[in-house]
Amino acid sequence: MTDSARHSQTPPDAGREADAELYAKLLGETARVSWAEIERLFAAGHVLRVAAGLDLIAVAQAVARDDAAQLKQWMQGEQVGLLDDTHATRWASAEPPELWGVVVRPWVLVQERESAD
Repeated sequence: MTDSARHSQTPPDAGREADAELYAKLLGETARVSWAEIERLFAAGHVLRVAAGLDLIAVAQAVARDDAAQLKQWMQGEQVGLLDDTHATRWASAEPPELWGVVVRPWVLVQERESAD
């Protein structure tokens, strides 16, 4: 192996570092959201609902990385998908649940926080 070939290879930990950096970036961009903030985006078909049991940031990371296999698995398990009318109606109610969101263009991923009952 030539020196130039050896130096152009990605170090083994580079992928993990990039994943950690993306995770931290997405975590920093995650915030509470209200229905009023996402209603227009829902109407445009840009809101993905993430099931409460999943790590919202890990899902956002998969979307950002276009990890089709993982996303397909979550979608088939109905853990990730377009926000449906049933959830939207409940989220727009007088006593809406606590919602958290993160943007991974063109999507806004939104998750209902599990109650601590």
